[in-house]
Amino acid sequence: MTDAPPPWTRHYQPGVPARIELPTESLVELYERSVAEAGSAVATEFFGRETSYAELGDQIARAAAGLRELGVRAGDRVALVLPNCPQHIVAFYAVLRLGAVVVEHNPLYTARELRHMFEDHGARVVIAWDAAVAKLREQPSDIELDRIVSVNLLTAFPRAKQLALRLPLPRLRALRSKLTQPAPGTMAWEELLQSPPIDPAHPRPAVDDLAVIQYTSGTTGRPKGAMLTHANLYANARQGEAWMHGAEVRREVFYAVLPMFHAFGMTLFMTFGVLKQGRIVLFPSFDVDMVLDAARKHPPTVYCAVPPIYEATARRAKERGISLRSARFCISGAMALPTSTVELWESVSGGLLVEGYGMTEASPVCLGNPFAPSRRPGTIGVPFPSTLMKVVDPDDPDREVPQGEPGELLVKGPQVFRGYWHNEEETRKTLTPDGWLRTGDVVTVDADGFTRIVDRVKELIITGGFNVSPTEVEQVLVTHPDIADAAVVGMPDGSGGERVTAAVLLDEGATIGHAELHAWCKERLAGYKVPREVYVVDELPRSMLGKVLRAKVREQLADLTPLPY
Repeated sequence: MTDAPPPWTRHYQPGVPARIELPTESLVELYERSVAEAGSAVATEFFGRETSYAELGDQIARAAAGLRELGVRAGDRVALVLPNCPQHIVAFYAVLRLGAVVVEHNPLYTARELRHMFEDHGARVVIAWDAAVAKLREQPSDIELDRIVSVNLLTAFPRAKQLALRLPLPRLRALRSKLTQPAPGTMAWEELLQSPPIDPAHPRPAVDDLAVIQYTSGTTGRPKGAMLTHANLYANARQGEAWMHGAEVRREVFYAVLPMFHAFGMTLFMTFGVLKQGRIVLFPSFDVDMVLDAARKHPPTVYCAVPPIYEATARRAKERGISLRSARFCISGAMALPTSTVELWESVSGGLLVEGYGMTEASPVCLGNPFAPSRRPGTIGVPFPSTLMKVVDPDDPDREVPQGEPGELLVKGPQVFRGYWHNEEETRKTLTPDGWLRTGDVVTVDADGFTRIVDRVKELIITGGFNVSPTEVEQVLVTHPDIADAAVVGMPDGSGGERVTAAVLLDEGATIGHAELHAWCKERLAGYKVPREVYVVDELPRSMLGKVLRAKVREQLADLTPLPY
């Protein structure tokens, strides 16, 4: 970093520094300091049951000792297959306390999806939601698991709710089966916690040690394990702390509606939330009425989510007459944030809703809009403190493009990952020799540093020698009054190029013809950008955060027939 601050820092919210103080210790010291300082303050709330920071620290120390008794040592990988729950936070830090490596997994993944990851990281000990254990049992014999520790979510419920769920009512029976399943042959989580606390003198990891292997979504191929160090994750938590200037220690209420097995949720709640010693209200899945019920008692002050969650929460809050004026810090990510969503949310909340940008390989956040009038809706903002960016020719990353022209976004900072686990080839493609992260996103940047995403490098459609942005075409398609959503992809045309192809989701009861849609697009797009084929679909495949997966759309269309022209 140069001595002079980058020009975009003049648009920061007053009080936000150009640079953060880089961490010199691991995430273990982070949580231990919060436990020592916060003590009896509430750390987690789960269906009304509260756990203090002191209790959290004791559980982490016992779980760490229990894992050590199972043979877990520094550098070993331990797989977590958990939804949002108090046990997830305890397991995360217990693994790190031993100097071992957390590997996060989506508990809703199929056995097939989990297999590739387990083949890759080789974890022998798993801490899993009991409802996901059956999928682990389906793994072939060449994936050796020494021990599965099963977590029953109901044990973290308040005692009164546990008793109520035992009533022989069909509705409660269905809820029980959704939250927990028998997991014979596993070790119960409670048994792990029976161990005496780990010796305080047991060695702690170093700041540059590997902390987490976080698998990417795999939208452009098989998922890859991003290696995130303690320094990466701690730095991103400090960057978040700097960005949310004015957030107070032990005064903020974090609503964990995003999954903590995803990089966005992991950093927001398990590192940044613990750093701020906040109350972390945990939801195993997003349920708008469950969120609003909780808001009556402890309203959120930090509510970070994705656009559909903001939409649903704001609309339902208006219907139920529940105030969200407490929500001051709200960052949207993972997909474009519509202006209509911003206006709706800010009509019910107490602060600005700003768009940010990140990726797993950056721990994950690297750009954001300021919590200030200088924000620019429609952009992903400017680089975070201690973060640099440049825009380059995708085919020649050593050549920066002129300001305002589209190019690939590269970022550099303390949150940028070490590389991919056991995948040097992909690491070389993604990290330049001097440490720049190639994001794969095509952007334009204005003179002030505010950045707009144009598209993914790998998803640009090449037709007749022209580059077509799928996002641009999608934005035109969804303005048609009969179209609810759309995805645009390139399909092989047999001559080495691609044809622009659209998958559209219609409003209920609507019909549409290819010729009509062609005419609609022709009025708004250059001829080479107009879809040559149009498919009507019942749904669009999405990631866990709601982003349309274009690679999956291509597979989906292979079995369908397009509209006749």
